[in-house]
Amino acid sequence: MEKRHDVLFTQLLDYRQATLDSVLHLTEEQADVIPAGFSNNIRWHLGHIYLDQYLWIIHLTKEEIPLPEGFREWFNYGTKPADWRATPPSLDTLRQLLQEQPRSIRETYGHRLEEEFPATESGMHTIAQVLVRTIFHEGLHFAAINDIKRFI
Repeated sequence: MEKRHDVLFTQLLDYRQATLDSVLHLTEEQADVIPAGFSNNIRWHLGHIYLDQYLWIIHLTKEEIPLPEGFREWFNYGTKPADWRATPPSLDTLRQLLQEQPRSIRETYGHRLEEEFPATESGMHTIAQVLVRTIFHEGLHFAAINDIKRFI
C-alpha cells in the first residue's frame, strides 16, 4: 500500500475516533434530543455518518454492501427522527459499527483504492476519492453533533 493510502486510513481512523470520543459519555436520552432549530439528533448523525460512507462506495462501485436492516429508512439523506416508525439502533450499537467501519473498509477496499470506476456526478472515480469526500462529510456531522451537545 502506498504511503498516501496509509495517510488516508490514518485520517479516517483519527477523525472517526474524534467522532466517537465526542459521544463517549452521552446517554440514550441525550442522543435523542433535538434542540429547537435542528431537524435531527445525535443518534441520527451517527447513523448517517456510517450509512453515507457505505452509500458512496456503493454508488461508485455498483457493488452491494450488506447494510444493517433499517439504516436506509432511519439515516439516509433527507430522513429525520420525527418520521421514524421503528426503534432505531442503540447508541452502543452505533458506536460499535462506527468503530469497526474503518477497519472493514481497509480490509475490503484497501487494495482497490485507485481502481477506476465510471465517475460519479461529482467527478469521483476511485474509492480513495470517495473516502476523502466521506471524511469531509463526517467532519460536517461532527460539527453538528457538537452543536447539539451545547443544548443538552
